[in-house]
Amino acid sequence: MTECIKTEVVIIGAGPCGLFQVFELGLLGIRAHLLDSLKSPGGQCTELYPDKPIYDIPALPVCGAQELVDRLMQQIKPFEPQFHLGEEVMQVTPRDDRRFDVVTAQGTKFNAGAIVIAAGVGSFQPRRLGAAGGEPFEGSQIHYRVKSADAYRNSSLVIFGGGDSALDWALEFAPTSPSLTLVHRRNEFRAAPASVARMRELETAGKLRFIEGLAESVITEGERLVGVRVKASDGTMHDLPAEHLFAFFGLHPKLGPVAEWGLELERKALKVDTEKFQTSVPGIFAVGDINTYPGKKKLILSGFHEAALAAFGIQSWLYPEKKQFLQYTTTSPVMQKRLGVG
Repeated sequence: MTECIKTEVVIIGAGPCGLFQVFELGLLGIRAHLLDSLKSPGGQCTELYPDKPIYDIPALPVCGAQELVDRLMQQIKPFEPQFHLGEEVMQVTPRDDRRFDVVTAQGTKFNAGAIVIAAGVGSFQPRRLGAAGGEPFEGSQIHYRVKSADAYRNSSLVIFGGGDSALDWALEFAPTSPSLTLVHRRNEFRAAPASVARMRELETAGKLRFIEGLAESVITEGERLVGVRVKASDGTMHDLPAEHLFAFFGLHPKLGPVAEWGLELERKALKVDTEKFQTSVPGIFAVGDINTYPGKKKLILSGFHEAALAAFGIQSWLYPEKKQFLQYTTTSPVMQKRLGVG
């Protein structure tokens, strides 16, 4: 039997909002354990667009998505959060003593005083390429995100999709790839018009090829993928050389086990109040894209605000007898000591 971990707070989700929740709780002297089904912190920023710029973080005119995660990790270091990555929370059960039992799929158990759900829109499942024979190459030569652009710059590539991700990466790789083909099921794109116009310019200049069609099957030599067969909209078949295939068809968000925890839902999001961002179950809070309330805007900035107010709500839930004071990091010796800057 796994030993039960007793903690003040369990945060489910280690994306930007979950990480900032650690900071806001830490300022109040409250420690937390973070759980995430992904193998590294960062949520969507790390998994989906680590190299994409973000322009609406206060005081940072531009900030890369992974850079934002790295900065948040640095910011929460003084509070020594405990991470449990690659673990999906399966059960959340209220106890008679106002606490909660939390169990992950790996059998890790927690006795938590409060819970914060910061799980974005749930776990993401990529829409798969669907090319015959492709499954053995997923993760090695068939990819659903770009982890390190430099690893693919000089490779022959085929990119599938018609949205911003597909066009952005096609434009990124076109200058250096010896062979680059963009494949989309129709001649209309969901991407930004400027990106489409630039793609057409590169097509005209012979820097990339565009085919209106669908993936039919992969082409292999021995145990290596060496290309993909594409069926064009006019019925013709095209054998395209490729060292790597990228499919950007979007993601299926799955709320997963959260939907079974007895929390009030509205359109697959958790209903919360706007005083402390508590769900319909006292002691369970929700911040970021997973929650909903009148006027909700799905912005990282909004999630940071929600985490700040949730921290005070959590403090009140954990220590109802304790009088709350609003202190400022610039003037509070207590907060500065917790931050290690006093």
